[in-house]
Amino acid sequence: MLRYAIIFFVVALIAGVLGFGGIAGGMASIAKVLFFIFLILLVISVVTGSTRKI
Repeated sequence: MLRYAIIFFVVALIAGVLGFGGIAGGMASIAKVLFFIFLILLVISVVTGSTRKI
């Protein structure tokens, strides 16, 4: 999921440089949402992994 967030961010940067502001804004917002979903899943994974007893 982090990979997709980075890909959308890079596409947004390229679109912004080329002058496609609307596309760049959309891609940046998608990248932001994917990044926050990644962070939430990471926190859940760390919490559940630390509560397991091996």
